[in-house]
Amino acid sequence: GGCTEETRPEPLGEYAQSCLGRERIFEYYASRYGTEVLQFRLNYAIDLRYGVLYDIASAINDGRAVNNSVGSFNAIWQGDVNDWALRSLEYCSNPAAVLNVTGPETTSVEYAAKRLGELLGKPVCYSQPVSGEFGYLSNAAKAFELFGYPRVSMGELVQLQAEWILQGGRTLNKATHFEVNNGTF
Repeated sequence: GGCTEETRPEPLGEYAQSCLGRERIFEYYASRYGTEVLQFRLNYAIDLRYGVLYDIASAINDGRAVNNSVGSFNAIWQGDVNDWALRSLEYCSNPAAVLNVTGPETTSVEYAAKRLGELLGKPVCYSQPVSGEFGYLSNAAKAFELFGYPRVSMGELVQLQAEWILQGGRTLNKATHFEVNNGTF
């Protein structure tokens, strides 16, 4: 599920509008100068120091409620993102190509929180009794055709994230705001 590369963008909020603006600028200059471009649409990259899983795991570890107002998400390991970004240079074109980049799984926030809670040995509580139905989801089937599936699965990322938290791993101290569903970050 999720939006494909053919889905018409309908940006919600300033950040999403700025992303679309960036794409339009690249499209304009590609058209004007004949430059080949690929619009690399990423959501969400997981670095053990940052990302949706870090946000969820740190909330659990700190005894805070996990925000489940957004019910599900897609994510991909940053190492796979870097690999695909370099390999995608081969697919630049004019007019500009578009490529969704994320993992193949649609992961519910509650599933990720439950598993992280088990691995961290901590109870999980949520910000609301029922998960929200909203989510920024992308369909990256085109990327999988080009590059294959990511090397690191969501299950492995959850395990690695829990280990990172338990070891006192470093953080970038930057929330993803994945739980924001009104475009106001």
